[in-house]
Amino acid sequence: MANTFAQDVLNGLTAKQKYLSSKYFYDDNGSRIFQEIMNMPEYYLTDAEFEILSMQSKKIIDALQFSGTFNIVELGAGDGFKTFKLLEYLVNNKISFNYVPIDISKEAIDILTARLKERLPSINIKPKVGDYFELLKVNKQSKYPSLLLFLGGNIGNYKEDKALRLLELFNENMKKGDKLLIGFDLKKNPVTIHNAYYDKHGITKRFNLNLLLRINRELEADFKIDDFDFYCHYNPITGEVKSYIVSLKKQHVKIKALNKTIDFDYNELIWTELSKKYAIDDIRSLAERTNFSNNTNFLDCKHYFTDSLWKKI
Repeated sequence: MANTFAQDVLNGLTAKQKYLSSKYFYDDNGSRIFQEIMNMPEYYLTDAEFEILSMQSKKIIDALQFSGTFNIVELGAGDGFKTFKLLEYLVNNKISFNYVPIDISKEAIDILTARLKERLPSINIKPKVGDYFELLKVNKQSKYPSLLLFLGGNIGNYKEDKALRLLELFNENMKKGDKLLIGFDLKKNPVTIHNAYYDKHGITKRFNLNLLLRINRELEADFKIDDFDFYCHYNPITGEVKSYIVSLKKQHVKIKALNKTIDFDYNELIWTELSKKYAIDDIRSLAERTNFSNNTNFLDCKHYFTDSLWKKI
């Protein structure tokens, strides 16, 4: 991972339009800051999806039409806050299942495992730490049908071609009849979206600048955090929120581990994240193009968000 991180940082910061991959946000500190983001009142995604999984657990499980024991494989589980209500429903109704949370952060997985064992002592949990692209491969060998969870609107972080490839990869590692419950942030009033991502508390700014701190720590760089700012922009036509780190001055940053000095101009941008918002028709099209059938869309009461249930064809 360290070598991949170094190479990706080098590629991104030497590109004509500088960029850094958002997948590197989530070191342990980044994961902690993201928990703060999810707790912001403006960050509607958490509450909307929590409402769906709390109020519609029975509908979701009934829609699976699984008989007997099944797996719930959660990709990028984080602290498992939203998933808890779904798991609680299953445990309370004595439905037989194996919960397999996967996350790149060991700290997040350790906290999640301890919390679940305390609150749901009878749960059968098999946590895994690492890249879910690799860990997902074992799903195909399981004798049980599986429900994959890809929640939180994470699909919106991928450009269209990469989103399609990711969904195809999920499909390839699923057995016929397996299901995917996938979260989509829906298009809505642009002001609501703007306030969620360009927050007045400065938490999203800290989340982005933590990426520079990670480069300092892991690649021996000398980014001066006060010389950089954060900006994001929402385009309501394309549904794309784009986030950037902004260089506030003409400056040079040495990255010792890369044996490289990176030059920044006044107000030069580093693109860090895409967060795409979808219409229901977009979701249906995405499913069809990646060999899934879109069974049901479970929406919150404001229709801000949907957890969409797909079946591998």
